[in-house]
Amino acid sequence: MEWNFQAAEELAAALRAGEVTSVELTDEAIARIERDDNVINAICVPDFDRARAAARGADQARARGEVRPLLGIPVTVKESYNIAGLPTTWGMPQYRDYVPAEDAVQVSRLKAAGAVVLGKTNVPLGLQDVQSFNEIYGTTNNPWDHARTSGGSSGGSAAALASGFGALSIGSDIGGSLRTPAHFCGVYAHKPTLGLAANRGMVPPPAPALPADLDLAVVGPMARTARDLTLLLDVMVGPDPLTLGVAHDLTLPPARHERLGDFRVLVLDEHPLLSTGSAVRAGVNRVAAALVDGGAHVERHSPLLPDLTEAATLYMQLLFSSSVARLPVEAYEQLRTRAAGVSADDQSLDAVRLRAMVFSHRDWIEANNRRELHRHGWRQLFAEFDAVVCPITPTPAFPHDHNPDLLERRIDIDGVEYPYLDQLVWAGLATMPGLPATAIPAGRPSEGLPVGVQLIGPMFEDRTPLRLAELLEQRIGGFQAPR
Repeated sequence: MEWNFQAAEELAAALRAGEVTSVELTDEAIARIERDDNVINAICVPDFDRARAAARGADQARARGEVRPLLGIPVTVKESYNIAGLPTTWGMPQYRDYVPAEDAVQVSRLKAAGAVVLGKTNVPLGLQDVQSFNEIYGTTNNPWDHARTSGGSSGGSAAALASGFGALSIGSDIGGSLRTPAHFCGVYAHKPTLGLAANRGMVPPPAPALPADLDLAVVGPMARTARDLTLLLDVMVGPDPLTLGVAHDLTLPPARHERLGDFRVLVLDEHPLLSTGSAVRAGVNRVAAALVDGGAHVERHSPLLPDLTEAATLYMQLLFSSSVARLPVEAYEQLRTRAAGVSADDQSLDAVRLRAMVFSHRDWIEANNRRELHRHGWRQLFAEFDAVVCPITPTPAFPHDHNPDLLERRIDIDGVEYPYLDQLVWAGLATMPGLPATAIPAGRPSEGLPVGVQLIGPMFEDRTPLRLAELLEQRIGGFQAPR
């Protein structure tokens, strides 16, 4: 039996039953990577010798009667996480030789749970793209169409999962970096509630691995099934033991419902600032039809929904004001000059982004205050609904575009060009207020590229969108291996 595309849950059962060993699973995964990754380029830093040693240790631990949630399961880790003894570069050439001395907290949790780490997966330069390519490791291709992107910034992890390179992966998300690659590659991902999972050690080199609370950014799980997302999330959640973990334990509330027919869902497929491509709209409608067929209460409009235009504006302001914080003074001054040249009447998202890059602290505080109003609006909405279904990006995976100036790039939506970064508005809908969002495949594609949607849930009720993802997987299918 070939194990590479089996779910982690199924592998764990087979290991417990003695049907396979971790050494066998690990050797099979490594063989597949060595056979297929030359064209996908997902695994940028292999760690096969230590993986084989960890697999032998897992088999010995099982023989001693040890029980751990991921014992012996082969996994991958996004390159941006520190792993002792392996380079952490974030794709930045000047740090190609930077090797941290200790594991990120999430890598430590993976290992403590018994996972076998096969290696690290590719990312874009500085994690700042919805593609995954950099000068050090090259370009990661979409397993469905090698001329197209696998997404970013967790594109290597999504491509690895779709290619059968390990059963699970961990990534991160600030601009859809978990959800977009999952959507482009036909796999699952979960962006946790902001602050739910500790992020220490997921830090750009050579910065020290400190337990800082980051705005907007989260770390989270990727998998080939919805249940596997929950399995991995349970390993990842919890405060940093150096800070809140000193005094706090974390207990997530159960899902609001177990039956599909009990869910109340708001479905969105239109955004006021850009079109939704026909393929993505069809995916949203496929999920909506499955919800209706399953007896769920489905609405297409609600006066409780926070204003989407203001939400996108706030997201861009918060995201881009922080993204340039470490720029050299000369580059920052160039941005100030560009922003000063923008007409006061220009309210496009391009203009919003430029102005945000030179925000004052006063500007940021005002945007943050308006964010709190949006959070309150979401609380009111989730008193009436259990989840919101909407796109992740407006298109399936697009052809590689390596123009170094993201502001010059364009995204084609059914023949109409939009600024490249405008596609972030759907991802930002959950990111700006810090809500959990689960990316799922929107049915089994019969031809062409996969399409996903996201299920946005109430803050700190991550099990609600995850349970809905499981129920939808049962009705519309889930991961399908690329042909």
